[in-house]
Amino acid sequence: MTPPSPPEVDADASPTARPTRRGLDHGLVLLGEILITAGVILGLFVVWQLLYTDVQSGRTQSAALDELAFPEVPRVAAGTSAGVIDTQPEVPEISELIPDMLKVYSAAGAPVLGAQSEATTFGALHVPRWGYDYVKPISEGTSRARVLDPLGIGHYAGTAMPGGVGNFSMAGHRTTYGKPFTDIQDLQAGDALVVQTDAAWYVYRVTSSEIVEPSYVAAIAPTPGQPGVAPTVASITLTACHPRYSAAQRYIVHGELEYWAPTGYGYPSEIVEGA
Repeated sequence: MTPPSPPEVDADASPTARPTRRGLDHGLVLLGEILITAGVILGLFVVWQLLYTDVQSGRTQSAALDELAFPEVPRVAAGTSAGVIDTQPEVPEISELIPDMLKVYSAAGAPVLGAQSEATTFGALHVPRWGYDYVKPISEGTSRARVLDPLGIGHYAGTAMPGGVGNFSMAGHRTTYGKPFTDIQDLQAGDALVVQTDAAWYVYRVTSSEIVEPSYVAAIAPTPGQPGVAPTVASITLTACHPRYSAAQRYIVHGELEYWAPTGYGYPSEIVEGA
């Protein structure tokens, strides 16, 4: 008698192996889809942060400058004639530069603005090191929502105003929202920082820079770095996050007033290419 053959085992009929594998595969696919979606969303957020906020804030800042109604620094082509291409930079005529006799090399007599309301735009900053066409509005306060994000450069409330004895201190972004201080690390001792208001031009010179912790508020003290010490000179301080794309530290640039001059009598040679 032939013994019965053992029953055939269908590998595909395993009650647990295949469903478990299918479940695992499905889970991995779902996880992959979630990660891809998250990556797309993150990428769009980065594009919005780096590009769209620049465009949006740039428009707002341009409008703020327009409202100041400051006359533009003229560019008069020198030595051009019909049919001849001038390769020299355009510079203002000599009569359009501030005469030396009107430059006051101290803070004495400088017109100093009074206290401003938050988000009020009261002046403009020119930085030749960042380009002779660099000009950005300066507004009161350092609130991100009301000042730094939409308007760019914010004045620390309670610090000196332009031309005043003390420390005229400002903050600005290095990335996003127009990034007015993106190249702050390029400033060197002796570079001009020119502040323009309705009443006067204030020409400061960079004296030093430092990298500090966010808690180091002495950087914007009336006498920079020396809280409690009465100021004797008109200083300027620029602050921005450091390094780029991080708020771990602060990059600080200090300067002192070289001279001031009334508006309406020409333009500082420091902000005119080739002057």
